[in-house]
Amino acid sequence: MTMDINIVLSALANPVRLDILTWLKEPERHFPLQKDMAPPGGICVSHIREKTGLSQPTISLYLSTLSRAGLVSSQRVGQWTYYSYERETADAFLDVLTERLKCAP
Repeated sequence: MTMDINIVLSALANPVRLDILTWLKEPERHFPLQKDMAPPGGICVSHIREKTGLSQPTISLYLSTLSRAGLVSSQRVGQWTYYSYERETADAFLDVLTERLKCAP
């Protein structure tokens, strides 16, 4: 998969989306323990909505933006959707950004 750095930068430009990504990176620090049916590291969208205090449609839009950027993934379990941090994409983005901004010796 080729990364479009502009899509990732755009997704991270919103402070709430950046907060969500930060929280999903360490879900055990930021969210209540998930039920047994939750995928490992997955956080139910309702917990994300509750933490932000924003409306369900707004949170869905924000999560969709992060998902399109490849920074989060989702898994549906019954009627619930769980979101997880995509470490590989985040690491690849940081590598690309570092390379693009690095000054020549």
